[in-house]
Amino acid sequence: MTRLNRITLDRLKRLPRVASVWEGDRRSVGGLMEDDGGLRLRHTESSDCILWVDSSHSAVRGLTIVPTTCGYEPVVRTLLQAIEAPQGNLPPARPQKIVVSDREIQFYLRGALQGLDIVIDYAPELPLIDDLFHALQHSAEMTEAELPARYAEAMLDRAMEIWELAPWHTLNEQQVLAIELNAWDIETLYVSMLGMGGVEYGLLMYRSLDSLKQFRQQVLMGQQSPKEMQEAFLEQDCLFLNFELFDDEPLDLGSMPSAWSGAAPEAVQPDFGSIHPLEGLRSQLADEEGATFLVAMEALQRFMSRYRDQLERPPLKALKGRYKIPNPEKSGGKAVLNVTVKTLPEVTAELADQTDGALANAPNSLLDFPVLRDDYVPEGAIIILTQFRQQVLNTLRSEGAIAFQGGHDRAGRNGAAANSDLPIVLIQTSRPKAKTLIQQLQQAQGVQAVCFNPGSDPFSGEAFDLGLLQTGDGELHLFAEYETSGGADRDLLDRWQQWQNDCNGACAVIIASGITGSSKGKPTVKDILAVFEARCKTPKDLRLPPLLLQYAAEWEPDE
Repeated sequence: MTRLNRITLDRLKRLPRVASVWEGDRRSVGGLMEDDGGLRLRHTESSDCILWVDSSHSAVRGLTIVPTTCGYEPVVRTLLQAIEAPQGNLPPARPQKIVVSDREIQFYLRGALQGLDIVIDYAPELPLIDDLFHALQHSAEMTEAELPARYAEAMLDRAMEIWELAPWHTLNEQQVLAIELNAWDIETLYVSMLGMGGVEYGLLMYRSLDSLKQFRQQVLMGQQSPKEMQEAFLEQDCLFLNFELFDDEPLDLGSMPSAWSGAAPEAVQPDFGSIHPLEGLRSQLADEEGATFLVAMEALQRFMSRYRDQLERPPLKALKGRYKIPNPEKSGGKAVLNVTVKTLPEVTAELADQTDGALANAPNSLLDFPVLRDDYVPEGAIIILTQFRQQVLNTLRSEGAIAFQGGHDRAGRNGAAANSDLPIVLIQTSRPKAKTLIQQLQQAQGVQAVCFNPGSDPFSGEAFDLGLLQTGDGELHLFAEYETSGGADRDLLDRWQQWQNDCNGACAVIIASGITGSSKGKPTVKDILAVFEARCKTPKDLRLPPLLLQYAAEWEPDE
């Protein structure tokens, strides 16, 4: 039985205790799933709605939609949200008594909520929830991060030092470090580097090794829906530091349908938080958690600075560093903590074996997965999905200064298709980088196919399509990532599908310069340096399985 930790209990017990009775229940809602705009109907998986209602005021305090297959932890998480961050602008409060209509939920809550002084009763019927269930309006919003006031500035400064140190360029997610603190109810933090495909970077600092292993096992299981993976993410027991990356300014692409920029970040924002199986994700941190972050980051920085050269040379060796670090809770830094940081080669080997075994036993074995690279399309390139008229393509074909790969018959079985505008993947970058990209594609035997392959992000539950180029040597090259849950990306991919249907699967990849001039985002014919005629392929055509976003930090700052 997982129970709330002392820090959480202390935080909750500081809230006022009101003389009211709350009702809680978990009801099946079929395909009803949570969405940013409220509730929407989907038919992809069975779902449950968890409700917590204040019967004294007939007010909904908490609501969550979860997959039917998940355990009882979301019931507790929703209750804690109802206590600390209730919906409808209600004040935070602790109930005197809660009533549920499920005996198993009652017994689970009695174990999980020990120490909160809340009476937990059973009733076979809950009339208020019955009345409200079909009329609920979902208005919960994510609360903004709140760092401990006394440590906030120091935490942000230390986080930026971690960003500069970039430990994810040295260690992957399987090469776990142990930070022995023996303070604030934490004996050891198990640190895994986070760097998700150049999209997100940071540290996951697990409070137990079992939690780290359990999450990795769930990720490696595969064949899970995005919601199930999101649930697995929320069942971790860890502190986290993420770095949110921002571009300097949005691109103005005029009439172009859409664009995707892989630029290096112009700004970085550290985000701190905690994940616990019974709390879910929390961004409000206690003073003790702030102090834990400061000491752990200082210890990690010292260890990485000392041993980086050895850590970068495989295999991972047994390394240990002992450091005296000032206790943030003691003024003037007079008291110190003896902190040990060490590698865990045996754990690293175990995690690597699990990964290898999962890949070998996967239904669509990734052992035969073609090489997937993201080092061809330059950092900072603008990617545009658009159409070119036939006469423009003919002009480019006759230009001697333009590298042209032809040979694809667009007419196929439908001669009218030759009159259709050709769908284009346009990659705009600087002239030197464009020439390098052209040379790389030519050496890889040209572009043979364009494919959009589905995938999912277990950390956000979001689905996406990866834009891939297949070169003649069989390798795949990532050029963009598109969200598929709705909005502009979904509309753009739908238009691309229609364009390729009109052209019987013909398309082209165009490389252009001019990213730093007035034609940024709107390249003209004079900016075009190469055209590669290709074919649109489906994942089935290329025998590609759906992909799960994994840890891989490959972004390097410009020299």
